[in-house]
Amino acid sequence: MTCPTFRWRTRTKGVNGVDSTALVIAARNGDRAAGERLAAQYLPLVYNVVGRALNGHPDVDDVVQETMLRALSGLPALRDPARFRSWLVAIAMNQVRSRWSNLGHRPAPLEETSDPADPAADFVDLTILRLELSGQRRETAEATRWLDDGERDVLSLWWLETTGDLTRSELAEALGLSPQHAAVRVQRVKNQLDVGRTVVRALAFDPRCPALEDLLGDWDGTPTPLWRKRIARHVRGCASCSDGSAGLVPPEGLLSGLALVVPLYDSGQQV
Repeated sequence: MTCPTFRWRTRTKGVNGVDSTALVIAARNGDRAAGERLAAQYLPLVYNVVGRALNGHPDVDDVVQETMLRALSGLPALRDPARFRSWLVAIAMNQVRSRWSNLGHRPAPLEETSDPADPAADFVDLTILRLELSGQRRETAEATRWLDDGERDVLSLWWLETTGDLTRSELAEALGLSPQHAAVRVQRVKNQLDVGRTVVRALAFDPRCPALEDLLGDWDGTPTPLWRKRIARHVRGCASCSDGSAGLVPPEGLLSGLALVVPLYDSGQQV
């Protein structure tokens, strides 16, 4: 089976709302061209799910391709073609969890891998660059670096729910949770993201708060949960830092309708 190789660009319209049922049925019945069109249509969604969940780890492309191959080869097992999107996202999340397991539960930071550094590997930077984010949208993207690793799977799906590319029921199904439990996990992510946004803003102040500068004396610049808590604690107790963090717009309003970062690809590459 052929599978795409990746280059980067952005798109302006999501797959949400596109009726792909006929395409799924044709691909399930062995129409190779339909399968290729289906893969091209849903590749952006899968890339964003995996890319944000693994935060641009060098394995992202491999996980994306494995997801698409498993989905296309497994189409005969899909009973309801109308549920293709939720089924595909669930496959993507299973592949992410499998990769976490292979990497020792969570992906290692990029600097700890043996792969050569890729300037476009950081999914946050890629999102900011390709979507030309600025202001609070940029701050929100940067704040995702401060989330706990254990919440990145929820983050990747909630982000797509907020942009209109997934529904809440699809999010819950992909996580293997009830809607009620999924809502609890989403709220936890949103709370961490709000804290992360205050951290991003405090770090960006110029000149930076002298007390914060002292606190950061032994920080190596890597976002971690421990430093998120330390910096957030300072912000809460510092009048200048807390005043500067006022006026944050809810992330749903910032991300609604935001485009996906998608890969360009050339067909005909064998895997």
